[in-house]
Amino acid sequence: RLDEAVECAAAAVEGNPRNPNAHYLHASMLAVAGRHEDALASYRRALDISHFHPAAWVGMGHLLKTLGRQDEGVAAYRTAIEQRPNFGEVYWSLANLKTFRFTREEIAEMERRLAEEPLDEDARVHFLFTLGKAWEDEGEYARAFGHYSGACDMQRVRISYDPVDTEVVNERIRGVFTEDFIRERAGLGCEDPAPIFLVGLPRSGSTLIEQILASHSQVEGTAELPDVGRVIGELSGRFPGEAYPEAARRLDAGGWQALGESYLQRTQRHRTGLPRFTDKMPNNFPSVGLIHLMLPNAKIIDARRHPLDSCFGTIKQHFAQGQTFSYDLVEIGEYFLEYRRMMRHWQEVLPGRVLEVRYEDMVRDQEGQTRRLLEHCGLP
Repeated sequence: RLDEAVECAAAAVEGNPRNPNAHYLHASMLAVAGRHEDALASYRRALDISHFHPAAWVGMGHLLKTLGRQDEGVAAYRTAIEQRPNFGEVYWSLANLKTFRFTREEIAEMERRLAEEPLDEDARVHFLFTLGKAWEDEGEYARAFGHYSGACDMQRVRISYDPVDTEVVNERIRGVFTEDFIRERAGLGCEDPAPIFLVGLPRSGSTLIEQILASHSQVEGTAELPDVGRVIGELSGRFPGEAYPEAARRLDAGGWQALGESYLQRTQRHRTGLPRFTDKMPNNFPSVGLIHLMLPNAKIIDARRHPLDSCFGTIKQHFAQGQTFSYDLVEIGEYFLEYRRMMRHWQEVLPGRVLEVRYEDMVRDQEGQTRRLLEHCGLP
């Protein structure tokens, strides 16, 4: 309920105009709501009141990175490190810029902190992931892998993930969204063609596809939107005692249209008026059947990459949230197999509905693959 969150934070600022934490909270909520310039102004107000505020410097660094102002973002991150040298998240934020390189002296200092400083678990995980990236950049691959493995081992015990539950839920979805089920409900959803969904595994090129599409004059890029998941939650709450996916069997024609309209209403806050927009949430791949029925004219693209690249890229990435399957090599392999099985199901029951775009083809023949994308999306 982002609009209400922003209002609550604004009320905190109004009641405490000289409190830097109130402005920091307001800035954080504005950033989540996609109001980037307003958020940046609020971060600056917090720092005008109290220059010593490491969390605000980090938040501003994240925002500057999002706005493409990378040098300013790096400067903000460095200020946070000066103010709180053991703030592991800041080091990872620098590493996560992908193009940033630590010096040998900085790497040695991080190793020293990891070995000698009384770091909490969160800081240790961030330092380990950062050092994995730093040593990989130096060509020290065995050393890098040791740090990545250590980070994943530590993070895995801190999160909750059940691979069996993933398999069971996916099987239930396949059991509901059969070819007959989909055919009987064809054309009942909201006919708005605005959304373009990008699904797949993390680190498979969906961001590249989004950037290409968002450079088209009729398409705006948004982000990894959580709104399909929220629509599913809405559907589960509609029929007491019957959750998704089985609850989908209870929807009538008006219900499917209402779901599509609810999704469009929820995503409106990310749009500025262009006719089309992208939703780049990789984890929506089990929901292709639901998306098809509630938004029959939406476009769906499956971003594919060789599993060694996609899965290894994922194991090296410390995600801010979600992707709980990504901290164990066996579990990430099982998750890939589930993804492949699910996409084969959609290809069987919805032939031609999902465009598969392979990362290797895109980097080898960018123009040809872009023309495929435009044709699939009905864009000139």
